[in-house]
Amino acid sequence: MLIGKPGPLKSGICTADETSITVRGQDLCNEQMGVLTSTEFFLLHLTGKQATPDQVFFLDAMLVGLAEHGMVPCVQAARMTFAAAPEALQGAVAAGINGAGSVILGAAENVGKLLVRGVTEMEGNGECAAEAAERIAGELRATRKPVPGFGHPLHRPDDPRATRLLELAHERHVVGRHTTFLEALSPAVDAAWERHLPININGTIASIMLDLDFPMQALRGVPILARTIGLLGHLYEETQRPMGFLLSHHAEAKVEYDGG
Repeated sequence: MLIGKPGPLKSGICTADETSITVRGQDLCNEQMGVLTSTEFFLLHLTGKQATPDQVFFLDAMLVGLAEHGMVPCVQAARMTFAAAPEALQGAVAAGINGAGSVILGAAENVGKLLVRGVTEMEGNGECAAEAAERIAGELRATRKPVPGFGHPLHRPDDPRATRLLELAHERHVVGRHTTFLEALSPAVDAAWERHLPININGTIASIMLDLDFPMQALRGVPILARTIGLLGHLYEETQRPMGFLLSHHAEAKVEYDGG
């Protein structure tokens, strides 16, 4: 049974034969290995286009900024899985990525949708960034839902990673429509919520990458890639300094039974 529309089975990413591997029209061994960095290869593999220096610079910075944030839930899930199944490194990584879920890994994509909406409406209505930001912040406040790209449970008064990325964006003169709107949205959100909600790293990832022509449909891939790097470091440490079962023990000890 066919689900969906019929069509040709074609891919523009890779083909291989007895003597060669071709990726995005280039010979893997002679044109990419030892020539491209892993970040350059990732961007070429993803988009089919040669990465610009700014795209490489900022993706590197974002991967570093997102890879590690302590003993967060996805790390605990991965370490506890690895403790119980040390033969399945890939399963522990998958548990960590699945444990992050849309709340963490989908945040940049959600911000991206908001920023694209803001820029589109701003230009369509002939508004300045501040006017569009004030209007949209008011609409978001009325829904009583969290604002994508704003707020953080730990960092006060601002997310230092977001601050640094915005500094770098201004230093390298890559601030475009999406980052301009994000920065206009910040005081509008503060006013609507009557308190300071900092721009978080997902906000800056979305705005800067969109300004650098990164496809919005792939924004979720940035935190997935970064978290995978971080999880591998934690899982290696788990082999040297095991704590997976201890994490489980402490969690169990903190849960109070009230079932009668």
